[in-house]
Amino acid sequence: MNDERVCRRCLLLESGKTDILKTVREHIEKISPEEKTESELYKTRIDICSKCDFLEDGTCLKCGCYPEFRAAFGKNRCPYKKW
Repeated sequence: MNDERVCRRCLLLESGKTDILKTVREHIEKISPEEKTESELYKTRIDICSKCDFLEDGTCLKCGCYPEFRAAFGKNRCPYKKW
C-alpha cells in the first residue's frame, strides 16, 4: 500500500502531479511578456484559487483548467469571478 498522500483540494504543486506541473510551467515560460500576468497579481490569483471550493486535484471544476496556467495570462479571468 502506498503511504504517500495526495492532496485533492490543492494546486498542481501540492497534488503530486509533478509531470503535469512541469508541462504547465514550460508553457507559462513561453507566454510573451505582454500577455503574462505581473508577478504580484499572479500570486494573488493563485492564493485565491488555492482556497476555492471548486479546486480539485489541481484542476478547476468550473472550466477544467489548471489554475497556475490560467492565472499566468493577464487577460484571463476566473470562471467564478473571484479574480
